[in-house]
Amino acid sequence: MSTIVNPLEQFHWTPQPAAEELVHSLLDRFIAGSPEAAKLRDRMREETGTRLFDWIDSIHVPRAQDWPSRLTEVGFEEESTDSDVFVHAGGVFPRIVIGDVSEMQVYIKVESVADFAAAYGVESTLIQGAPMSQLRLLPFAPQLWAIERHGYRGFSLPKTDATRAIETCRHLEAFRTRRRDFDNEIDGFVHANDLIDVSIARLGVDLTCDLFFRAEREFWQRRNRAARFQKSRQDRLGLGWANHDHHTYRSSRKHFSRLIATFEKLGFVCRERFYPGADAGWGAQVLEQPNAGVIIFADVDISPDELFNDFAHEPLPEHEHLGTVGLWCALHGEAFLQAGMHHLECQFDFDSLKRQMEETGIRVMKPFTDFPYLRQAFTEGERWPVAEKRLAAVLASKQITSEQAGQIRAGGAIGSHLENLERNEGFKGFNQKGVSEIIAKTDPRRHLAAKT
Repeated sequence: MSTIVNPLEQFHWTPQPAAEELVHSLLDRFIAGSPEAAKLRDRMREETGTRLFDWIDSIHVPRAQDWPSRLTEVGFEEESTDSDVFVHAGGVFPRIVIGDVSEMQVYIKVESVADFAAAYGVESTLIQGAPMSQLRLLPFAPQLWAIERHGYRGFSLPKTDATRAIETCRHLEAFRTRRRDFDNEIDGFVHANDLIDVSIARLGVDLTCDLFFRAEREFWQRRNRAARFQKSRQDRLGLGWANHDHHTYRSSRKHFSRLIATFEKLGFVCRERFYPGADAGWGAQVLEQPNAGVIIFADVDISPDELFNDFAHEPLPEHEHLGTVGLWCALHGEAFLQAGMHHLECQFDFDSLKRQMEETGIRVMKPFTDFPYLRQAFTEGERWPVAEKRLAAVLASKQITSEQAGQIRAGGAIGSHLENLERNEGFKGFNQKGVSEIIAKTDPRRHLAAKT
């Protein structure tokens, strides 16, 4: 007798306090013996509103102790590709590597080890790995390393390949400069897929995925003041956006299956479905690319009766009424194309970031999740101008009133956010309920309600 799996219960993430306690005990012990790590921890919190714990790529421990049993007791498992590397599939934790080291070593993830070296006055001669390589390392203090990854999970330095390095630069440029605005949006998907196909053929799926999302973050950042402010702070410490948690795309119903197919081409696999309730009118497919370390939240208007279909792959018929996500796409364009991402969510020290943002005049909205193990809040939405052609089409379809159209024409409509997130106890999931209210508050029809 077959068992029907409820797609909303297929992935059930829970806090992992025992695993967090073990990892924190390792990190605390390391910091106690490393003044450099303690200073970096303090600077991260005070200057960027982030936590050292969230920047850890991996912790390397000596073989002498009984690590396999200690790790498996709290949920870690051996990676299938390396018996010395332990990963916790049920939580968000750094990997633990049992290696031939005499003392514990900690690796800090950064977007660029060269940027990190420049920020701390470290000579580039200490960098291991060639420029544009998928893995580069920088020992910058005793037992403390910076690590730069590009679609590569291993710890052995790849062979130097000058031709591949040049190809990497070329394809990154192609993604950074790709045309996004098309009269027919299907042509935009075809164009992006052509660029992706050529890159995959020459560089492989995982590096292509990494390059693509570096370009996507850059495009989004140009359109969001809070993002530029925060990125400049993290760049001062040489960190970049290596603390990203997930990238959120909004899609029309018409193009949702195309969007998912493109992401799957980039190596993503569908994870849980997200649905905040029948009254919300929208849902999401969560996707993960494990080798590139990228997670996507793909939002779309969806009705309750469609939830148990394979809505990520089966084309969705267009609806007469646009929900919050569909209206955003109608006003601004597809997130994959003209508009860029709706938001990037990064891991922060929640209270520190909120305070630091608001001290500079960047407002953080009321938290839509405030659990001990998960806290989330948007920065106040960035308002974007809306093209007259799009505004006229939305007005003609009676999705907004003439007064609302006038207000949007004068003041724009909310386009994007930076999201403040803090995870504790390794919680890997999301709040299915609380996000609905805050998303509704960004709908122009509520923001710009006609006066009575």
